Amino acid sequence: MKYYVYILESLKNGDFYVGSTSDYKKRADRHNAGLVKSTKGYKPWKLIEVREFTSRREAILQERFLKNHQQKEILKNKYGVVAK
Repeated sequence: MKYYVYILESLKNGDFYVGSTSDYKKRADRHNAGLVKSTKGYKPWKLIEVREFTSRREAILQERFLKNHQQKEILKNKYGVVAK
């Protein structure tokens, strides 16, 4: 089974959300439908990057790495996003 780390950008305020899953398309749909408590106030979301891994453990480690503050700043610079 493949696992993914996905990065979403809020079109409402420019923030990022990083998550991991085995079905990133379904998960992104759940975020946009308001079914994820932590992100429903910031929808709509745009899927901006997906990274593929061969194990759940690898995906979770990458997710945790990307969730630290410094990495989120790097993502903002990479995508030219300025938080609103």
